[in-house]
Amino acid sequence: MIYADNAATTKMSDAAIHTMVSLMEETWGNPSSLYAHGQRAKEVLEQARADVASVIGASPREILFTSGGSEADNQAIRSAAALGLAKGKKHIISSAFEHHAVLHTLSALEKEGFAVTLLDVHEDGLVRPEEFRDAIREDTCLVTIMYANNEIGTIQPIREIGAICREKNVLFHVDAVQAVGHIPVNVENDSIDLLSASAHKFHGPKGVGFLYARKGIRLKNLIEGGAQEAGRRAGTENVPGIAAMAAALTESAAHMAEHADRLIKMRTRLIAGLREIPHSALNGDETHRLPGNVNFCFEGIEGESLLLLLDDKGICASSGSACTSGSLDPSHVLLAIGRIHDVAHGSLRLSLGEDVTEEEVDTMIASVKEVVAYLRSFSPVWRDLMAGRKDFIL
Repeated sequence: MIYADNAATTKMSDAAIHTMVSLMEETWGNPSSLYAHGQRAKEVLEQARADVASVIGASPREILFTSGGSEADNQAIRSAAALGLAKGKKHIISSAFEHHAVLHTLSALEKEGFAVTLLDVHEDGLVRPEEFRDAIREDTCLVTIMYANNEIGTIQPIREIGAICREKNVLFHVDAVQAVGHIPVNVENDSIDLLSASAHKFHGPKGVGFLYARKGIRLKNLIEGGAQEAGRRAGTENVPGIAAMAAALTESAAHMAEHADRLIKMRTRLIAGLREIPHSALNGDETHRLPGNVNFCFEGIEGESLLLLLDDKGICASSGSACTSGSLDPSHVLLAIGRIHDVAHGSLRLSLGEDVTEEEVDTMIASVKEVVAYLRSFSPVWRDLMAGRKDFIL
């Protein structure tokens, strides 16, 4: 099997598995308990908090553990909205191709009277800082822009946007679920006020994540109950999962540069091979993208059929976000960068892992070429294109 869907989830690292299992067997106490066994769990919890904070340039007390990126997104956005409302500010800026955890939360806030501006991400999948600056209003209370897109992998100009937010005294939230552990992220250098991350995107366990909230920002609780997480999120902490996340993130950060260099070489090889397919196109900027992300559209085919036939060949891939893989609608990300419906339906995302080999990349290229040719051989849309009854778009 060739696993090329790391943007959806990653395999847990040996370090994360060992940490998680050993804690479940030996240090399973409640970290809120006062006796020694509970306090040992508390020590593990706080060490994990310090480890996570150090990777992103934060203070340990600025880290709140969550169930994952979606919860962290929701809490960050709703907290900033509540702070804005208290000051009479009800305008939020985001982008047109954010994760649904952000977009759906913004839609809910619109029903509560907030105004939302969604910035254009253009054909290259990048927000323009100058357009962002022009969108800021006197009543803007929050800017929420993802660090790297989950489907096409484009990396946004976060540092420039953060600097403008700091200048204008507007809170800046970053969904960094795809970025943390893969590219350098520093909340101070990037002027980030709130940041969301999820363990299973960087070889940690599922169901664990964290929210960074800059000191002084008052969070709105999503879960009420006990006083865990300094009163910001009730519920007994998942100490084994949290510690495993910290172990995975520490390991990913330590090897980030070497992994990125190798993945960029593999990504370049894969892009070059897929470009040999007629009437195909890379989605998003070729260089300002995550090291292991390759996203293509192929005219005249359906992405679902492409995925199923690649699966038969032992290749695990995606046609977009895992959260919408059951939908028949084309990706909102591809529509946002200007792909029309017919072309957006024929998309393929290959997100490479650090251990991918040149042989596996060459197998993916050959397999995609073969499957695309096969699907086009009996596609009525492709026949119309070849006969000139329809015009090619790609």
